[in-house]
Amino acid sequence: MSLDQNLNKILIIDFGSQFTQLIARRVRELGVFSEIVSHKKIKLKDINNSIKGIVLSGGPLNVYQINKYSFDKKILQLDVPVLGICFGHQILSKLNGGRVKQSKHREFGLANVYKKNNSLLTTNFFGNKKSKQVWMSHADQVSKLPKNFKVVASSTNSKFAIVENKIKKYYGVQFHPEVTHTENGKKLISNFIFLICKIKRNWSSKDQKNQLIKDVRKQVGNNKVICALSGGVDSSVVAQLLNKAIGKKLYCIFVNTGLLRKNEEVQVVQTFKKRLKMNLIYVNAEKEFLKKLKNVSDPEKKRKIIGNLFIKIFERYAKKIKNVKFLAQGTLYPDLIESKSVTGSQTSKIKSHHNVGGLPKKMNLKLVEPLKFLFKDEVRKLGLELNLSKEIISRHPFPGPGLAIRMPGIITNEKIKILKEADYYFIQALKDHGLYHKIWQAYAALLPVKTVGVMGDNRTYEYLCLLRAITSEDGMTADYYEFKKSFMQTISNKIVNSIRGINRVVYDVTSKPPSTIELE
Repeated sequence: MSLDQNLNKILIIDFGSQFTQLIARRVRELGVFSEIVSHKKIKLKDINNSIKGIVLSGGPLNVYQINKYSFDKKILQLDVPVLGICFGHQILSKLNGGRVKQSKHREFGLANVYKKNNSLLTTNFFGNKKSKQVWMSHADQVSKLPKNFKVVASSTNSKFAIVENKIKKYYGVQFHPEVTHTENGKKLISNFIFLICKIKRNWSSKDQKNQLIKDVRKQVGNNKVICALSGGVDSSVVAQLLNKAIGKKLYCIFVNTGLLRKNEEVQVVQTFKKRLKMNLIYVNAEKEFLKKLKNVSDPEKKRKIIGNLFIKIFERYAKKIKNVKFLAQGTLYPDLIESKSVTGSQTSKIKSHHNVGGLPKKMNLKLVEPLKFLFKDEVRKLGLELNLSKEIISRHPFPGPGLAIRMPGIITNEKIKILKEADYYFIQALKDHGLYHKIWQAYAALLPVKTVGVMGDNRTYEYLCLLRAITSEDGMTADYYEFKKSFMQTISNKIVNSIRGINRVVYDVTSKPPSTIELE
């Protein structure tokens, strides 16, 4: 997304944290524009009058490595408020004469911070309580504060959990206020933006829509674009965005991989070709995908095979349309975060996504990814601004590789048929019981395990079906949804009694982290 240099903004300097994009999201939620830039790339000359506050992110490094990486320390000498988060907090202290050392007791997960002194940063953060629950993730800690810094709050293992230098407008927090697990974390960020940086609200979904349409037109010009349409929220919003931006120059290609949800191909054709009147090319590539995936069990290989084949098919059909130079995809921020660092900072790869990790090195089409700096909830809001139906916008996320990553191990036609039915019954049950819209994402998976059962006095030896349903705000962190026992009994009986090939159902109660939302 292009950046409007005239907008007052918060600059986020990224040190490779998995949560850096969450900081940007929280700022945007509060109605203020934000920009992320790598600590390797930011220079003093890049700081202009539009930047009213700076946030130093967390990261996998420690302060003893900081000299190995480029960071213009003169940036901290400007009259601009600075908020350091986790690693950023340690850097802020270290560069101002403080000390940082390895913690005797590491803090990962929930912890309590206790109020010691008042601060603008913590206005209405603690409320009437003396402590708040926060999300910690660190092995190092500040052991000595720099001159003119004071303690605002402490935890059991971190004496300097919240600190400030009121004169220089430096603020540091050892925990992650951007993560939803931190109580009132958004309030801390709000205080930094409005009370300390004194920025006024300047960003909305409507602004975002207009900016993205403008960006697409600028990037594409008079050229034609092929859109990778799946029918999911992301690709649907991309298609409608490009439809608003370039109209009939857009050609949507829908590829039936054979790994879609039950009846999905019918719904996509009816919605986009018949109702929305878009240029839609339907490609039945079931046999092609299944052939490529034969005997492949490694999840990364699955993703890359599917990603590469997707692109090859698009390129194949692009040749049938003259003067096509661009391929549009529904890549989101979390996709990029988990696959690679979007800013060039050092970060850990979790898994590749079909939109990012599986692309061939040589492409004949240039990518258009207008949503790549947005989170799922922002995409849904954008879809509403683009006048897409609530039915489309409210759909649960569905991975690009489809059922392939909900089927660990070897993929077969038999397994696909079984899984499609199980997933259909699960999702339909959620809708029937009024639970679908309370849940961020839900699905059925077929594990590469067979178990013994007894059905009609006969021994069975069939697959184990795993159900997963999670609640989340952004897909970066998630908790499992607590169903009532009666619902679990109902759906378990429905799946086992209705589908030949499954004789046992289990429910995944793991949060993210430590697990991911999808199995592979």
